[in-house]
Amino acid sequence: MTLKPVSNEKNALNIPVIAAPADSGALHSLKPYKSLEADELQSRIEAVRKHFGDRLLILGHHYQQDEVIEHSDLRGDSYQLSERAASSTACETIVFCGVHFMAETADILANRPQKLAEREGRRITVTLPDMAAGCSMADMAGIRQVEAAWADMSEVIDTERVIPVTYINSAASLKAFCGRHGGIVCTSSNAQAVLEWAFERGDRVFFFPDQHLGRNTALKMGIEESEMPVWDPYQLELGGNSDEAIEHSRVILWKGHCSVHQMFRAEHVAGFRKQYPGIKILVHPECPREVNDLADVSGSTGKIIQTVRNSPAGTKWAIGTELHLVNRLKAEHPEQEIHFLSPVVCMCATMYRIDLPHLCWTLENLRDGVVVNKIEVEEETSKWSLIALERMLAVK
Repeated sequence: MTLKPVSNEKNALNIPVIAAPADSGALHSLKPYKSLEADELQSRIEAVRKHFGDRLLILGHHYQQDEVIEHSDLRGDSYQLSERAASSTACETIVFCGVHFMAETADILANRPQKLAEREGRRITVTLPDMAAGCSMADMAGIRQVEAAWADMSEVIDTERVIPVTYINSAASLKAFCGRHGGIVCTSSNAQAVLEWAFERGDRVFFFPDQHLGRNTALKMGIEESEMPVWDPYQLELGGNSDEAIEHSRVILWKGHCSVHQMFRAEHVAGFRKQYPGIKILVHPECPREVNDLADVSGSTGKIIQTVRNSPAGTKWAIGTELHLVNRLKAEHPEQEIHFLSPVVCMCATMYRIDLPHLCWTLENLRDGVVVNKIEVEEETSKWSLIALERMLAVK
């Protein structure tokens, strides 16, 4: 089967862009890669990295499998990776080992007008090794659902005084919605500063898609839970709320969550404290309130990593975040005692879809003239998303 470019467009490596699903036979079919041994895949991946040099950047999110992280040029959280890649002067193609919304953010930041001007119009190509690597949390808030909720609440309150805030773990369309409506993007590390920014400009915040990050952050700011109704997009009347609840609100939370962090429970905390006297509980603010309130430390992925790195030998931790990251911290800090907070194995299943076969398949197609799984955000969506992201960057 011969695939032809969908247009005359070529990427920075002078490779024609081909739209091809994973197993369509795009020069190299994915199937044979799945039967290769890890050693061979690793060797072939490194050969392609050497071939391209600094023209290629492989980005590895903290939640990735160790075998993938080993081949990453940069490791970090979603926004940090995108911004660092965008600042590269040599990079021509990004392979993002993460999930779909992360690759979208990389495309938006790497190809924003300022960067395009610096490169005389040359775009950086962004690819995702497996297009099925999505995010269950991001999928819990669709743009049509958010637009419908906005229209419904406008019948009860003045939405001109509502500031929409989307967690960076969301589709570009939601970031663009915030950009168009005077809103902003936040990360788990700057959520409080972003909410403070929002309240300087409006009376209420509409926070999506993760209710737990929104609630935990607002509680720290002194906002009562009674002032934070949860909007359920599958309820026909005001997201399942009364007029009075919306009128009394300060933060309207979307009914969404991270499937990984939702797994942690208060009884897990109690169990570790009983079994390991003196142990400290370290969690991500995407955890439910009952876990977050019991933790000794709550913070972003970056804060979790730094907290462990800065702790003395002999410190005991039970950590409530993604399993691969916890196991990596455990291996990197044998001088400390590190446990995974839940007795149930919970990993980011969609992130887990990026593996050595998909990475090798993507890279060898790239080497041989085919771009697969290209991520390019539509121009208007990219423009408004960038506005919301730039507002976030301006928050101090």
